[in-house]
Amino acid sequence: MNATNSTVNKPVNIGIVGLGTVGGGALHLLRANAAELSRRTGRDIVVSHIGVRREHPNLDLAGITVSMDIFAVVDDPAVDIVVEVIGGITVARELVLRAIANGKHVVTANKWLLAEHGNEIFTAAEAKGVHVGFEASVAGGVPIIKVLREGLAANNIEWLAGIINGTGNYILTEMRDKGRSFTDALDEAKALGYAEADPTFDVEGIDAAHKLTIMASLAFGIPLQFSKVYTEGLSQLTRDDVIYAEELGFRIKQLGMARYTREGVELRVHPTLIPNDRLIAHVNGVKNAILVQSDAVGTTMYYGAGAGAGPTASAVVADIVDLVRLLTSESAPNVPHLAFMPHAITNTPILPMESVVTSYYLRLQAYDRAGVLADVTRILSNHDINIEAILQKPMQEGGSVPVIILTKPVVEREMNRAMVELEALDHIIGSVTRIRMESLA
Repeated sequence: MNATNSTVNKPVNIGIVGLGTVGGGALHLLRANAAELSRRTGRDIVVSHIGVRREHPNLDLAGITVSMDIFAVVDDPAVDIVVEVIGGITVARELVLRAIANGKHVVTANKWLLAEHGNEIFTAAEAKGVHVGFEASVAGGVPIIKVLREGLAANNIEWLAGIINGTGNYILTEMRDKGRSFTDALDEAKALGYAEADPTFDVEGIDAAHKLTIMASLAFGIPLQFSKVYTEGLSQLTRDDVIYAEELGFRIKQLGMARYTREGVELRVHPTLIPNDRLIAHVNGVKNAILVQSDAVGTTMYYGAGAGAGPTASAVVADIVDLVRLLTSESAPNVPHLAFMPHAITNTPILPMESVVTSYYLRLQAYDRAGVLADVTRILSNHDINIEAILQKPMQEGGSVPVIILTKPVVEREMNRAMVELEALDHIIGSVTRIRMESLA
């Protein structure tokens, strides 16, 4: 049934909760592009109510109801769409669920909230007949959510791999281009505002894991399962690893990887060697990029700004536009939140990391003695680990030699066992550095 003329002529009222970088950016964009948005939707879109926790004296909020009680926004009967951009998961979860219970559509940029509580939120929204837009939750201005939910709907998606944390990518770019240590590059990222005072979510892969959780659910029709994502951070990487990888024709990236196999789904975030001739290997700085491999169209890549007021606000407003169109025409298609019909979401097993098959870069610090390489290759062979290449560097002070080994694909369980034996050798110094490799072919 089509909407009545009175509905079409009525402005759509937006309530924004949170007026930080993203909330302020969305407010600016809704005002600056008001005429264009009206042309796209057939309705005027008006920010009528804003919930904040502190004063914003530098912003012009004339004509907008401003509440220090943020729940007043979701309880306002005049608000049609609630935009949640306060972050966190405790208050945000309560606020979003209350907005849904009040029959309001919701737009959120909160990947942490959706990765942890998305199943509950989407179920509540479906029961209430409202929709939750979340394009801004992954990769900022890169429209990867719409790609996975709609653009690739005809395809079976085989795998996806993404550089989905700009801070981590900036650090690795600085380590490679300027020879910085991890600590120096992180300090620079903090000084430029790319990294938070506590950068744990960025450098330990947690932020990327939140985003990977969402993308994998859309790609494979599985529940959101953040707790099952394997994460490994960047802090153990050295400048030497970055240099050696380059010499061997690779670049190191913090990669989020989801792959559908006959045994189950791989969900993992970790530093990864990528061949230098892959386009994604040249995504530098704070940019994001996602590769998607599917049966009909093959490999496609989506690239752009993954954070910031403009790109993220663009994604928020794009969701608002979709919801305004939905409000205007009751016959408009309503795409399921997780791309598949709710009853068709399947509990496909998530593979433990020890069952994943991949290739490896190994760096060993060994004393320059006869038989060292023979012992190393014997241990690898005993675990059915085949060697692709070996690089031995010049002797360092103290008589030790860095040895870099690239392996062919092997199940991680066997690599774990081999590393224990390698580190037990008398002529191997300290721990063996391991970085996984992906051809992305």
